[in-house]
Formats: sequence, C-alpha cells, structure tokens
Amino acid sequence: MTQSPKKLHIKTFGCQMNAYDSERMAEALQPAGFELTEAMDDADLVILNTCHIREKAAEKVYSELGRVRLNKEARKARSRDTMVAVAGCVAQAEGEEIIARAPVVDIVVGPQSLHRLAGLVADAAKGKRPVETEFPADGKFTALPKRTGGKRQVSAFVTVQEGCDKFCTFCVVPYTRGAEYSRPASEIVAEVEQLASLGVREVTLLGQNVNAYHGDGEDGAAWSLARLLARLAKIPSIARLRFTTSHPRDMDDDLIALFGDEEKLMPYLHLPYQAGSDRILAAMNRKHTAEEYERLIERIRAGRPDIALFDRHHRRLSGRDRRGFPSDARRGQARRLRAGLLVQIQRTAGHAWGRTRRTGARTGQEGTACRSPGAARRQPARLRPCDRRPPPSGAVRRQGTETRTGRRAFSLSPGRLRGRSGNVDRSHRRG
Repeated sequence: MTQSPKKLHIKTFGCQMNAYDSERMAEALQPAGFELTEAMDDADLVILNTCHIREKAAEKVYSELGRVRLNKEARKARSRDTMVAVAGCVAQAEGEEIIARAPVVDIVVGPQSLHRLAGLVADAAKGKRPVETEFPADGKFTALPKRTGGKRQVSAFVTVQEGCDKFCTFCVVPYTRGAEYSRPASEIVAEVEQLASLGVREVTLLGQNVNAYHGDGEDGAAWSLARLLARLAKIPSIARLRFTTSHPRDMDDDLIALFGDEEKLMPYLHLPYQAGSDRILAAMNRKHTAEEYERLIERIRAGRPDIALFDRHHRRLSGRDRRGFPSDARRGQARRLRAGLLVQIQRTAGHAWGRTRRTGARTGQEGTACRSPGAARRQPARLRPCDRRPPPSGAVRRQGTETRTGRRAFSLSPGRLRGRSGNVDRSHRRG
C-alpha cells in the first residue's frame, strides 16, 4: 500500500531571498515525502521562514509561534502529530534561545543549512531537537536538488549572491547571512535554464548585495553581475531579467551600460540611499556621500532615462530612508531633506521606517539611543511633498495591449492581460 504524502506548510516572512529559500526548502523535502499545503491545520510539518531585519519582524515570529502552538495542540487532540521548525535569519541570530522561549519548536535551522533540513527532520522524528546555525563548509546550493518549478509560474527568483562585507552599522546581514559569497556562473545558468524549461519567462537575481557579484565564470575568469546578466539574456525563452538589492558602491560602468544595451534587462533598480546627511551616512558606514549618490543617479539616468528607482515594497523612489538613527538630530534631517537630493533622484514615492536596535548590529552595541517612536513616525510628513512627483518621463509606454516590455505571453487568463511593465507598474487590460 502506498503511503500518503506528508503535508508541509511554510510561512515566509521578509525579503525575496526568503521567498526563494522557502521554495528550495519545499524542494529539499520532496524526497522525504512532503508536499506543500496552504492550510496549516493540515500540515505535519510547519516551517516559519523568518526575517531579522527589524525588531518588529522578529517579534512577529514569536506571535506566530503562539498560533502554531494552538494548532499543534488541536491536531494532537485528533491524534495527529505536528513538527515545527524555525528557519531563516531569526533562527541564525537566536539559535537555542528560540527553543528556550518557544518550547513548541522542534527544529532551528539557519539559512546556510537549508540543504540539511531533511536530515534535521529525521533527527526530530527520533525525539531530538536539532539546532543548526553554523556556516557549513559544504555549499548549500550544490547540495540542493534541481528546481522542480512547483506551481506553474512565469516569474521566479534565483539567488546568485549571499552575505555582505560592508558592515553598515545598522545592519545584521553579515551576522545572519555571513560573508559575501557568489555562486559560480555555470550553476546559475543551469538553474535558470531549468526554470525556463518549466515555463518561467522572467527571472529576478537576488543577493543581499547583488551587484557585488563576482562568481567564477564559464571561462574560468571572475564574472561581474553585468557579465552574468548578459549571459542569462542569451537564454532564448527568458524574456525579462531583474536584480535586487544593490549597493551604491558597487554600481560599476558595465552594469550601468547594460541597462541601455540589453533589452531583456528591465528598467528597474532598487538602490537604497538610507540618508541624505553625509555625517549620518558616515556613521552608518555607507562609504559614500550624498553628492556621490546624486552623481551616480545622473549616470544611471543618462544610460537609461526611463529607469524606475524603487524601494523594497515596489514604490517608485531611490531607495530606503532610515529614520531615528542614533545622533540623527534635526540639523541632520534638514540636510537629508534638502531639495537637491530629492529633486535630483526624481523620487515619486518613499518608504521610511524607524531604526530599531538589532542584536549584533554595531548600533545595537554602542549604547546610542534611537529617537522616540513618535518622533520617528512624524518625520515622514516632511518627506511626503517630495513623494508625489510624477514618474520619470517615459517610465511606462503602453501601445495597445502591450507595454514597452510587455508581451501577450504573460496573460494570466484568456482575453485579459494582467501583470506588470518593466518598471513594475501594474497593468490591466481587457479585450
């Protein structure tokens, strides 16, 4: 008699890379007999793939674990066992503390150990409570199975770079994702070709500092992100390419030029500016000034005038604004808000949030106080007048039922086009 498959439910918090990791975890557990379910109460294994970028995001995990505990108790009353795993950056940062604080958890696994998940599940089934938060020598990407595609989709994420060596003082990424690592180009090309064979037409390359990519190329030389993108553009059935998230210090001339030279590379860029005050930028260890950022925007727009600059929530602007940074006095705010920066980057919308002290980040160790939550909430009101500018000229060019980069192949239902342009503007049309 064939054994029925075990059910797996994954809840993903945070960034696109976590979404990618969740897909890979599901694929890694398929050989162990697990298949995905949308319903937590049907799941034999519940995984929370967590984000640690802000304190609120981390606390959401413990709130969710309270609901998971109630679900586990309800299933136990029906004689159905449930295993609970916490993965992602909260798992990496807090490790054993998670099990101490939330006894409902059976497995804790950091983002660099996803390829070991099936073994950890087997250990937990034997009564152990494994905690895997090391940075193993064996690479997870080579150990993970080939992409299966899961549900049919036209867009997919592919991680090409992980970790960061910048050590911005507000950021925990170097401590949760480790040092910068770039996957070999041949490995990435093979994954994208596999996705293309499954019907994927649009690929977004992911990395905490994606434009710092320097992986081994197919010719044995180190390839830049620009060269990798140019190679992926040669895959016939891939129609669109994007990448996120970038650091201003790593926007080289080849990458800027590619926006104008390669039609498949969408006119979209997430380039966080973080602050307009040089003093605050220096305190953040961003390694660039506001003026250098402005000059960079000029170069980018010269190469691709219709490019849209976005934040992580796809609202058009130049990047993220981090409020309430230690020593962020009103004089510094005034410099950040000066017309030169906001007008130059032609930002149309903004995403700003208050900084919270993060365990591991240098500003969480200095004893410097964040500004009060109330003051941090009031500050965006001074930014809003600059958030209502029209999109850059030519940002969206619709012709009939298509945009400049749109294609009927992206239609999700007969007689109706629905999706996004190259600039990530939502497009809907009937007929």
